[in-house]
Amino acid sequence: MSHLNADIRQRAEELVALYPEPRSALIPMCHLAQEQDGWLRPEAMEEIGELCGVTAAEVRGTATFYDMLHTEPVGTYLLSVCTNIACLLGGALELLEHAESTLGVRAGGTTTDGVFTLHEAECLADCDKTVCVQVNHRYVGGQSPESFDTLIDDLRAGRLAETVPPHGTLVRVRRSVGLQADRADIVAERAAAAEARSARAAATAGAGEKPA
Repeated sequence: MSHLNADIRQRAEELVALYPEPRSALIPMCHLAQEQDGWLRPEAMEEIGELCGVTAAEVRGTATFYDMLHTEPVGTYLLSVCTNIACLLGGALELLEHAESTLGVRAGGTTTDGVFTLHEAECLADCDKTVCVQVNHRYVGGQSPESFDTLIDDLRAGRLAETVPPHGTLVRVRRSVGLQADRADIVAERAAAAEARSARAAATAGAGEKPA
């Protein structure tokens, strides 16, 4: 039985069809699985591996390399507080301590209700707006302790739902332009490529045989 729901499974299969090699779809498929579950469940990694022609261990190994992919549960909202030099000079450590006090968790922890995960981040590339904070990888502007408390209240109340979807959703607009692939054409092209590889391998093996 598929762990991915019908919509996500269909989108995953469409993704695989876009690439000459199925394993090339691994990272975007991880994002799809996170969109469904908020993190990469073991069952999802197994299914991604099957679709991409790799092992679940290879999926996990790839996912653990990237900050935006999570192999452990995170909150509905992932709060990233930058503590790099520009933000550090702007009061990042003080804001991080305030965030820990407000949420009741240390950096790296998730609130008991599962709503917020607090993350101490390296440079988030918005250095003119310190202290830089992201929620689910969306910029929310430079934050102070006071504005941070307002941010938390707004997130809890759902007032930012239009701009900040639950963790795992990168985009809410479906691709309708750009690279398209007809599934039948892809299957035919892959079969032809496999046949050509087999023919080349047979020819190479035959050339290497010594006469009796």
